Amino acid sequence: MASISSYLTFSGNCLEAMTFYKECLGGELVLQTVGESPLAAFMPSHMKHYVLNSTLTNDTLVLMGSDMVPETGLSHGNSISMMLRCNSEEQARTYYSRLATDGVPTHPLEDTFWGAVFGDLTDKFGNHWLLYFEKKSNA
Repeated sequence: MASISSYLTFSGNCLEAMTFYKECLGGELVLQTVGESPLAAFMPSHMKHYVLNSTLTNDTLVLMGSDMVPETGLSHGNSISMMLRCNSEEQARTYYSRLATDGVPTHPLEDTFWGAVFGDLTDKFGNHWLLYFEKKSNA
């Protein structure tokens, strides 16, 4: 089965961001810096500490990131969000609270007319998150 994972690009603070996401969401974080890779000999020395690739996994959650900014530069838009489907309302509230730390909680978690708990926020790194928990029907 094919799957899609979120891949975030940062400008020198990928390690900080991915560590923050690990603290918020749990899981295992694996990363490689430019200095630890075969690219080290071809890159400017100031980039040795930059993250070449990182992956945070927790059950079915996969979040990837890098400091490898394209030559055109890094720009945040509002056309991409990370949808975080949670296993419980408690998990949604915990993740929301953690991810909103030093960010902007744009839409607090609330019960919706379609039978879910839903909310969104922009985290301190400028990334937009949608958090969702679908309540089970008692009917």
